[in-house]
Amino acid sequence: MMLLNKPFRQVLLAGAVVLTLTGCGGLQEMWEGPGAKVFRPQSVAVLPPMASQYDSAREDIQEVLAGSLSKTGQIERVVPAEQVTDIFQGSKEAFDSLVFYFSRLEMTGQSDKDSAIKLGKSLNVESFLVIRINAWEYSRKEGDNVGRVGLSMRLIDATTGTTVWKARHEKASSYMFFKPNLKDVAAELTDEMIKYMPPTTSSGKR
Repeated sequence: MMLLNKPFRQVLLAGAVVLTLTGCGGLQEMWEGPGAKVFRPQSVAVLPPMASQYDSAREDIQEVLAGSLSKTGQIERVVPAEQVTDIFQGSKEAFDSLVFYFSRLEMTGQSDKDSAIKLGKSLNVESFLVIRINAWEYSRKEGDNVGRVGLSMRLIDATTGTTVWKARHEKASSYMFFKPNLKDVAAELTDEMIKYMPPTTSSGKR
Protein backbone atom coordinates (compact mmCIF):
# COMPACT_ATOMS: atom_id res chain seq x y z
CA MET A 1 0.00 0.00 0.00
CA MET A 2 1.30 3.44 -0.82
CA LEU A 3 2.22 5.70 2.10
CA LEU A 4 -0.36 8.19 0.93
CA ASN A 5 -3.06 5.92 2.29
CA LYS A 6 -1.39 5.40 5.71
CA PRO A 7 -1.92 7.47 8.86
CA PHE A 8 0.01 10.70 8.94
CA ARG A 9 1.83 9.74 12.14
CA GLN A 10 4.33 7.99 9.87
CA VAL A 11 4.94 11.24 8.06
CA LEU A 12 5.49 13.07 11.33
CA LEU A 13 8.14 10.54 12.27
CA ALA A 14 10.05 11.55 9.16
CA GLY A 15 10.45 15.05 10.59
CA ALA A 16 8.78 16.69 7.64
CA VAL A 17 6.02 19.25 7.34
CA VAL A 18 2.50 17.85 7.23
CA LEU A 19 -0.46 19.74 5.88
CA THR A 20 -3.96 18.27 6.00
CA LEU A 21 -6.41 20.39 4.08
CA THR A 22 -10.14 19.87 3.91
CA GLY A 23 -13.11 21.70 2.50
CA CYS A 24 -13.05 24.34 -0.20
CA GLY A 25 -9.73 25.43 -1.59
CA GLY A 26 -7.69 22.48 -0.36
CA LEU A 27 -6.81 18.85 -0.91
CA GLN A 28 -8.03 16.03 1.31
CA GLU A 29 -4.48 15.14 2.30
CA MET A 30 -1.13 16.69 1.46
CA TRP A 31 2.43 16.30 2.67
CA GLU A 32 5.54 18.32 1.83
CA GLY A 33 9.12 17.28 2.44
CA PRO A 34 11.70 19.70 3.88
CA GLY A 35 12.98 20.68 0.44
CA ALA A 36 9.62 21.09 -1.29
CA LYS A 37 9.64 24.90 -1.25
CA VAL A 38 12.93 25.07 -3.17
CA PHE A 39 12.40 22.09 -5.46
CA ARG A 40 12.54 23.33 -9.06
CA PRO A 41 12.79 20.38 -11.47
CA GLN A 42 13.22 21.19 -15.14
CA SER A 43 11.75 17.89 -16.32
CA VAL A 44 9.11 15.42 -15.13
CA ALA A 45 7.55 12.14 -16.24
CA VAL A 46 4.35 10.46 -15.11
CA LEU A 47 4.90 6.78 -14.37
CA PRO A 48 2.22 4.28 -15.34
CA PRO A 49 -0.28 4.25 -12.42
CA MET A 50 0.27 1.56 -9.80
CA ALA A 51 -1.97 -1.49 -10.00
CA SER A 52 -5.44 -1.11 -8.49
CA GLN A 53 -9.01 -2.21 -9.13
CA TYR A 54 -9.28 0.62 -11.67
CA ASP A 55 -6.55 -0.57 -14.05
CA SER A 56 -8.76 0.12 -17.08
CA ALA A 57 -8.27 3.85 -16.42
CA ARG A 58 -4.48 3.79 -16.20
CA GLU A 59 -3.76 5.12 -19.70
CA ASP A 60 -6.38 7.85 -19.41
CA ILE A 61 -4.98 9.06 -16.07
CA GLN A 62 -1.41 9.05 -17.31
CA GLU A 63 -2.39 11.07 -20.38
CA VAL A 64 -4.59 13.53 -18.46
CA LEU A 65 -1.98 14.17 -15.77
CA ALA A 66 0.79 14.78 -18.29
CA GLY A 67 -1.53 17.27 -19.97
CA SER A 68 -2.22 19.07 -16.69
CA LEU A 69 1.50 19.35 -16.01
CA SER A 70 2.17 20.75 -19.47
CA LYS A 71 -0.53 23.41 -19.09
CA THR A 72 1.04 24.94 -15.99
CA GLY A 73 4.25 25.94 -17.78
CA GLN A 74 6.07 25.57 -14.45
CA ILE A 75 8.20 22.62 -15.57
CA GLU A 76 10.15 23.07 -18.77
CA ARG A 77 9.84 19.52 -20.10
CA VAL A 78 6.99 17.08 -19.47
CA VAL A 79 7.63 13.68 -21.03
CA PRO A 80 4.54 12.61 -23.02
CA ALA A 81 2.73 9.54 -21.67
CA GLU A 82 3.29 7.57 -24.87
CA GLN A 83 7.04 8.24 -24.72
CA VAL A 84 7.18 6.95 -21.14
CA THR A 85 5.39 3.78 -22.28
CA ASP A 86 7.79 3.35 -25.21
CA ILE A 87 10.81 3.63 -22.90
CA PHE A 88 9.55 0.90 -20.58
CA GLN A 89 8.56 -1.33 -23.48
CA GLY A 90 11.92 -0.84 -25.22
CA SER A 91 14.28 -1.21 -22.27
CA LYS A 92 14.34 -4.27 -20.02
CA GLU A 93 16.57 -2.41 -17.56
CA ALA A 94 14.09 0.46 -17.28
CA PHE A 95 11.14 -1.92 -16.94
CA ASP A 96 12.92 -3.99 -14.26
CA SER A 97 13.70 -0.79 -12.34
CA LEU A 98 10.02 0.17 -12.50
CA VAL A 99 8.83 -3.23 -11.25
CA PHE A 100 11.36 -3.21 -8.41
CA TYR A 101 10.51 0.38 -7.46
CA PHE A 102 6.79 -0.35 -7.28
CA SER A 103 7.32 -3.56 -5.29
CA ARG A 104 9.50 -1.77 -2.74
CA LEU A 105 6.99 1.06 -2.48
CA GLU A 106 4.19 -1.43 -1.83
CA MET A 107 6.20 -3.29 0.81
CA THR A 108 7.79 -0.39 2.68
CA GLY A 109 5.74 2.70 1.83
CA GLN A 110 9.04 4.40 1.01
CA SER A 111 10.69 5.54 -2.21
CA ASP A 112 13.61 3.22 -2.97
CA LYS A 113 16.41 5.66 -3.75
CA ASP A 114 18.59 3.47 -5.96
CA SER A 115 15.80 2.30 -8.27
CA ALA A 116 14.29 5.82 -8.32
CA ILE A 117 17.59 7.23 -9.54
CA LYS A 118 17.78 4.49 -12.19
CA LEU A 119 14.26 5.37 -13.34
CA GLY A 120 15.20 9.03 -13.57
CA LYS A 121 18.19 8.19 -15.76
CA SER A 122 16.15 5.85 -17.99
CA LEU A 123 13.50 8.53 -18.48
CA ASN A 124 16.07 11.35 -18.65
CA VAL A 125 14.16 13.44 -16.10
CA GLU A 126 14.88 15.24 -12.83
CA SER A 127 11.57 14.17 -11.28
CA PHE A 128 8.68 11.78 -11.75
CA LEU A 129 5.17 11.27 -10.42
CA VAL A 130 3.89 8.04 -8.91
CA ILE A 131 0.12 7.65 -9.19
CA ARG A 132 -2.51 5.40 -7.69
CA ILE A 133 -6.13 5.51 -8.84
CA ASN A 134 -8.37 5.35 -5.76
CA ALA A 135 -11.69 5.82 -7.55
CA TRP A 136 -12.94 5.75 -11.14
CA GLU A 137 -16.62 5.00 -11.06
CA TYR A 138 -20.24 6.03 -11.17
CA SER A 139 -21.93 5.77 -7.79
CA ARG A 140 -24.40 7.32 -5.36
CA LYS A 141 -23.27 10.02 -2.97
CA GLU A 142 -25.63 11.69 -0.50
CA GLY A 143 -28.60 10.72 -2.66
CA ASP A 144 -27.09 11.98 -5.93
CA ASN A 145 -25.73 10.13 -8.94
CA VAL A 146 -22.07 11.05 -9.34
CA GLY A 147 -19.11 10.31 -11.54
CA ARG A 148 -16.19 10.01 -9.12
CA VAL A 149 -12.42 10.03 -9.64
CA GLY A 150 -9.88 9.82 -6.83
CA LEU A 151 -6.07 9.90 -7.00
CA SER A 152 -3.00 9.66 -4.82
CA MET A 153 0.16 11.34 -6.14
CA ARG A 154 3.78 11.24 -5.04
CA LEU A 155 6.45 13.53 -6.53
CA ILE A 156 9.96 12.04 -6.53
CA ASP A 157 13.27 13.85 -6.92
CA ALA A 158 14.88 11.54 -9.47
CA THR A 159 18.37 12.86 -8.70
CA THR A 160 18.22 11.72 -5.06
CA GLY A 161 15.33 9.23 -5.06
CA THR A 162 13.55 11.03 -2.23
CA THR A 163 9.87 11.94 -1.93
CA VAL A 164 9.33 15.70 -2.22
CA TRP A 165 5.53 15.93 -2.03
CA LYS A 166 2.49 13.73 -1.93
CA ALA A 167 -1.26 14.23 -1.85
CA ARG A 168 -4.63 12.54 -2.06
CA HIS A 169 -7.83 14.04 -3.39
CA GLU A 170 -11.00 13.17 -5.29
CA LYS A 171 -13.60 14.93 -7.39
CA ALA A 172 -17.24 14.02 -8.00
CA SER A 173 -19.52 15.35 -10.73
CA SER A 174 -23.26 14.93 -10.09
CA TYR A 175 -25.72 14.13 -12.85
CA MET A 176 -29.36 13.22 -13.43
CA PHE A 177 -29.60 11.56 -16.85
CA PHE A 178 -26.32 11.92 -18.71
CA LYS A 179 -23.23 10.48 -17.11
CA PRO A 180 -20.18 12.77 -17.12
CA ASN A 181 -17.09 11.56 -18.93
CA LEU A 182 -14.77 10.32 -16.18
CA LYS A 183 -11.75 11.44 -18.18
CA ASP A 184 -13.10 15.01 -18.00
CA VAL A 185 -13.64 14.65 -14.24
CA ALA A 186 -10.07 13.37 -13.97
CA ALA A 187 -8.76 16.39 -15.89
CA GLU A 188 -10.44 18.76 -13.43
CA LEU A 189 -9.03 16.75 -10.54
CA THR A 190 -5.45 16.68 -11.82
CA ASP A 191 -5.57 20.40 -12.65
CA GLU A 192 -6.58 21.09 -9.06
CA MET A 193 -3.99 18.80 -7.48
CA ILE A 194 -1.14 20.14 -9.60
CA LYS A 195 -1.80 23.63 -8.21
CA TYR A 196 -0.44 22.37 -4.89
CA MET A 197 2.54 20.46 -6.26
CA PRO A 198 6.07 21.94 -6.26
CA PRO A 199 7.20 24.21 -7.71
CA THR A 200 4.43 26.13 -5.92
CA THR A 201 3.32 27.19 -2.45
CA SER A 202 1.25 25.12 -0.04
CA SER A 203 -1.71 27.44 -0.60
CA GLY A 204 -1.94 26.36 -4.21
CA LYS A 205 -0.75 29.69 -5.59
CA ARG A 206 1.97 29.79 -8.23
